[in-house]
Amino acid sequence: MVPTRARRAWAIVTALAVAISVALVWWTPPRPAEADIGGITWQDEFNEPAGTPVNQSRWRFDIGGGGWGNNERQYYTSSTSNAVHDGQGNLVITARRENPANYQCHYGRCEYTSARLLTAQTFTQTYGRFEARIKIPRGQGIWPAFWMLGNDMGSVGWPAAGEIDIMENIGREPNTVYGTVHGPGYSGGGGITGSRTIGSPLADAFHTYRVDWQPNLIVWYLDGVEYHRVDPGRLGGNRWVFDHPFFMILNVAVGGNWPGYPDATTQFPQQMLVDYVRVSGYVPGGNPPSGTTRLRGAQSGRCIDIPGANPVDGAKLQIWDCNTTAAQAWTFAADGTVRAMGKCMDPAWAGTANGTEVNLVTCNGNPVQRFTLTSAGDLVNLSANRCVDVRDANPNNGGKLQLWDCTGAGNQKWSRH
Repeated sequence: MVPTRARRAWAIVTALAVAISVALVWWTPPRPAEADIGGITWQDEFNEPAGTPVNQSRWRFDIGGGGWGNNERQYYTSSTSNAVHDGQGNLVITARRENPANYQCHYGRCEYTSARLLTAQTFTQTYGRFEARIKIPRGQGIWPAFWMLGNDMGSVGWPAAGEIDIMENIGREPNTVYGTVHGPGYSGGGGITGSRTIGSPLADAFHTYRVDWQPNLIVWYLDGVEYHRVDPGRLGGNRWVFDHPFFMILNVAVGGNWPGYPDATTQFPQQMLVDYVRVSGYVPGGNPPSGTTRLRGAQSGRCIDIPGANPVDGAKLQIWDCNTTAAQAWTFAADGTVRAMGKCMDPAWAGTANGTEVNLVTCNGNPVQRFTLTSAGDLVNLSANRCVDVRDANPNNGGKLQLWDCTGAGNQKWSRH
């Protein structure tokens, strides 16, 4: 693909007076307003013990070696040999030169294995911020990517469903990141592409890759610095298809039409380390929600409550009939904490395991006090990557709260009220 470049124009301004003077004025077309980004709606921090498989309540796997439309050489598996937590806060996707199960690919017996994770069946969203902190692999023929596809792929197909490539790198260009959109009339090598090249290989360190997506505008960032933007005016009259839910994909491909194929210089295994993936919502025309809110349980119809409206450290949070007292007035603070009566929601003793009590404690800056309410209604502790759960699904007044693996059950669903 040939990267596109933002166009700028020189305008000649003339003025007639006693003499004619000519001035060159640099002109930049007016830009649409930046996206209004709300709170986190979904994330995975990958803080599981070493050897823990991928959380399949968040990610599913694509499996196979059919080339994936690009003549790729790998067979994608769901094995922990190819996708696993490293115990240091990372998901590791590993491409290997191997064939442990006699996998068959489009070209014959497969030469490589890797992994491709997606949220198609677990999470989709229209608009917002999609960001990951990643240390990419390296080498000729290695093709890491963090990208999205429209959730109507099964009905309308590609490219009509749309594709947003948040990050792509090809091994022969180690210092360059590409961001691209594909749609009807602008797909494959004709995608609308931008790139940024830095002074050292991207594989040398972690970098943040992000898009901010709003109606009629998508903007790409590397480490917080914008390098590409696309709006309908860039499509040459073709259809803008980025107006419906998309799902995310993480993968490491081996070979393909664009990156070429591994050669004698390519070393295996190659690993992509993902520190986190975070998604924030889009707030049309304004600011993220502010002020206080009650948090009402879907199963019980009762609200998260400080017992006796007594905000002592260690108070065990409960559900209780919803009311308008300060004991149920919660604020989602900018630092990710959830606060009421001047203190923070907190997993007891900084615990992250199933069954950890959810208490009220003095706010102390410990990351374990960060929670997010997802668009699916899960109140997730970001350190534990577990949901706030009513113990034993008790729907009655006084039911206590704990952390538990997110299951989608009603005793884990909450809404602002």
